[in-house]
Amino acid sequence: MMEPPRNTQPNKLSPLPAFIFMSRWLQLPLYLGLILAQCVYVFHFWVELKDLIGAALGNEAALEHIFQAVAVPGAAVPSKLNETTIMLVVLGLIDVVMISNLLIMVIVGGYETFVSRMHLEGHPDQPEWLSHVNASVLKTKLAMAIVGISSIHLLKTFINASSYKMDVIAAQTVIHVVFLLSTIAIAYTDNLMTRTQALNKQH
Repeated sequence: MMEPPRNTQPNKLSPLPAFIFMSRWLQLPLYLGLILAQCVYVFHFWVELKDLIGAALGNEAALEHIFQAVAVPGAAVPSKLNETTIMLVVLGLIDVVMISNLLIMVIVGGYETFVSRMHLEGHPDQPEWLSHVNASVLKTKLAMAIVGISSIHLLKTFINASSYKMDVIAAQTVIHVVFLLSTIAIAYTDNLMTRTQALNKQH
């Protein structure tokens, strides 16, 4: 037997619930603001990349800007572009990219989860994680991105380890470990909840 067609019309809400539900659109300016922040990061990325290329080609102004960007208080400023300086600049560029990825996850995932569906099903560029995104998945993705950003900052500190006090290095390491443990705890909790929900559906 053929199943009767399901009613796809949304239930009409009474005025107060409808007004409360509409309040989710107040988040829209926040996500638009994050898009503007993304534009600032893109501009910053290209400025740093232009200076790195200029410094490699011998531009004195670009070289000076690079040294100021990677300078560590109390450390000697190098007189020429070396491998360590290039590595620090590239790590800074990677840091910008990872923060930009974090912004994209917050903008797209947050809008999809808390504001309105984007109806990207079947779109060739739909992010793989967006098809099953919810508040829990988004929280885990954000935590993993923060651990990645923290790793970049810790690596930059280790490269200049001789210019930092041991208590500063220890503090940054402890903070990174806390981020890592927090991410593991969030992922474990999410996995536990998913398995519990699957068991409840079976029963």
